Amino acid sequence: MILRRLQRAVALGLALAVCAVRLGLMRLQGPLTLERRARWLQQAARGVLGSLGIHVEVYGRPATRGLVVSNHLSYLDIAAIAAAMPCFFISKVEVGSWPFFGWAARMGATIFVNRGSMTSAVSVAEQMTERLRLPIAVPILLFPEGTSTDGSRVQRFHSRLFEPAVTLAAPVTAAAVRYTLGNGRAERELCWYDDETFVHHIWKVLAVRDFRAELRFGPTQIFTDRRQAAEATHAEVERLREKRHTQDQP
Repeated sequence: MILRRLQRAVALGLALAVCAVRLGLMRLQGPLTLERRARWLQQAARGVLGSLGIHVEVYGRPATRGLVVSNHLSYLDIAAIAAAMPCFFISKVEVGSWPFFGWAARMGATIFVNRGSMTSAVSVAEQMTERLRLPIAVPILLFPEGTSTDGSRVQRFHSRLFEPAVTLAAPVTAAAVRYTLGNGRAERELCWYDDETFVHHIWKVLAVRDFRAELRFGPTQIFTDRRQAAEATHAEVERLREKRHTQDQP
């Protein structure tokens, strides 16, 4: 197990170095538009997941525009979803200060929100509105629970940041993340919640064998009320979470 951890740690370091080199080459090729940043983040996420031995299985059709809302189990959700589709994430402002991952989030055009700040929420809503209007195939990804959980239940969705999509009549898609681990281990063992440190969690991830992230996408809908949108997508995420990979094909 120690050897596996060391091998993956080296692979992760190499993957991060490749991400930085690719970004540098992109800068030489022209301006880093929002779309190019999102697609760079997709490449980076695939490299990081590969180095960690995490496989992603996608069920349903990933969205290409509008707002996508998902449950939240860990920072690994971000890599799994980004690997499946280019997107702009809404993330808590603390992520921006994380080693490498914060830099990657900034370079990937993440919109940062200071939870509990009304001024920040207004600013984020304005930025979301601007991006939803862009004529590019890159949706916005929101975790409406507002925090990562142990996966035992999908917490209530906060409705405030649904408003830009509702106002613009932009499509909204529910997505569900589920972790499956080898040897029948419980999903919560790889969820990141409560006061566990990042270092302790990533050390566990480096040792895991047969770690899969299942992503399921529901149908696209248009809503006229933000609370209705939050309640309907919450119910859809719960439904998607109940499915198992044996029931359909990726």
